[in-house]
Amino acid sequence: MGKITGFMEFQRLKEASEAPESRKKHYREFVQHLSDKEAAVQGARCMDCGTPFCTSGCPVNNIIPDWNDLVYKQNWREALETLHSTNNFPEFTGRVCPAPCEAACTLNINNDPVGIKSIEHAIIDKGWEMGWVVPLPPERKSGKKVAVVGSGPAGMACAQQLARAGHDVVLYEKNDRIGGLLRYGIPDFKLEKHLIDRRVEQMRAEGVEFRVSQAVGGKSANALPAKQLLQEFDAVVVSGGAERPRDLTVQGRELHGVHFAMEFLPQQNKVVAGDKVSGQIKATGKHVVVIGGGDTGSDCVGTSNRQGAASVTQFELLPQPPEQENKPLVWPDWPIKLRTSSSHEEGCERDWSVATKRLEGKNGKVAKLVAARIEWKDGKMAEVPGSEFELKADLVLLAMGFLGPMQNGLIEELALEQDARSNVKATTDGAGCYQSSNPKVFAAGDMRRGQSLVVWAIREGRQCARAVDEYLMGTSELPR
Repeated sequence: MGKITGFMEFQRLKEASEAPESRKKHYREFVQHLSDKEAAVQGARCMDCGTPFCTSGCPVNNIIPDWNDLVYKQNWREALETLHSTNNFPEFTGRVCPAPCEAACTLNINNDPVGIKSIEHAIIDKGWEMGWVVPLPPERKSGKKVAVVGSGPAGMACAQQLARAGHDVVLYEKNDRIGGLLRYGIPDFKLEKHLIDRRVEQMRAEGVEFRVSQAVGGKSANALPAKQLLQEFDAVVVSGGAERPRDLTVQGRELHGVHFAMEFLPQQNKVVAGDKVSGQIKATGKHVVVIGGGDTGSDCVGTSNRQGAASVTQFELLPQPPEQENKPLVWPDWPIKLRTSSSHEEGCERDWSVATKRLEGKNGKVAKLVAARIEWKDGKMAEVPGSEFELKADLVLLAMGFLGPMQNGLIEELALEQDARSNVKATTDGAGCYQSSNPKVFAAGDMRRGQSLVVWAIREGRQCARAVDEYLMGTSELPR
């Protein structure tokens, strides 16, 4: 694949980005995709390795060596077709996916991996620039109706695939815009929302009907009874995500200024979109503490810096990982190693093996965080004696992950069986694939597998669509 000796001749090239001090002044994307020539050189680094572990490392099983080779040969149109054959929305994954494909790259054993994500980014951006991304409406309609509840990447992928198979699809979203966490979780500086909007227009032209500001299940004033969908549709897909955040049960949790990350982040996204948000949670001039070291915590860091925080500190309960993984030990699996995000580069104090003991305040507002260092032995944590310390904190953001889908409303009204982690129970293989305890209801994305990546959500949505198509028609021509 690519140039036979390319992996020996060329080095990995990082995408260019705006300097931290400059990009902190706005909420636009700041990473530039590779030029045609740069992408070709990166494609040339793809080895003729025989077994493309990158493909198996990618949840949607992107045919990576093929489009690397096509970009090397400057056959961009075919590269786009190959990319789209496995991934409905490569402009999302090309921006926010952590790239497990690159961890699995054969070149990664003893060198820097091929810049797969940057090539994907370049392909899809060029596809849109050239007008090659167009609606693909079905040649004929099936006469079947499918409801998809939840418009995150799983729901969007599922709805698009089902519409292309000829079914009448209605996509329900409780918020005022389509996109789920793509819209109201991921900051605009990582993913600008016009990218979602143009996909919505493509899907609308393919026959998908969108109903926003429409909750399904629950007791809100405009909520649609979940059982009504069973009467109106031939199949129902639940893809509402894992929205139940892990809480911090310590003294002082009730103080004003302590918020979940998903109370903080969506508000700024709404403001960027032009909405007015009364009582917006803002980090301006405040000492911010982010509890949780994952991507959501990183997004809180980047947003806080843009809002003009006085300082930003991020705590992680687990020990600091090594800067470089032991590749012979972990390859081709996803390694645990120190990862510094673009938000960290913009300014943040990071600390590991720290547990919050309590929060203290003044006049009902948080003012101080009291923490202690911990050590891990045999998988259990214990406080290090005499390690307690205090930190000024005017705003505390909880980004400690999600426990699963909301329990009241949709799941409850449809009486869907749940697994041990409170997700909707559904298998991904054999008979009844993606089918819940109600054979007419299918589950996909984080609502089925738990908190995960955008690329996993797209995979689940695509595979669920095929399962629904088989259920309705007896067979399916949709790809797995």
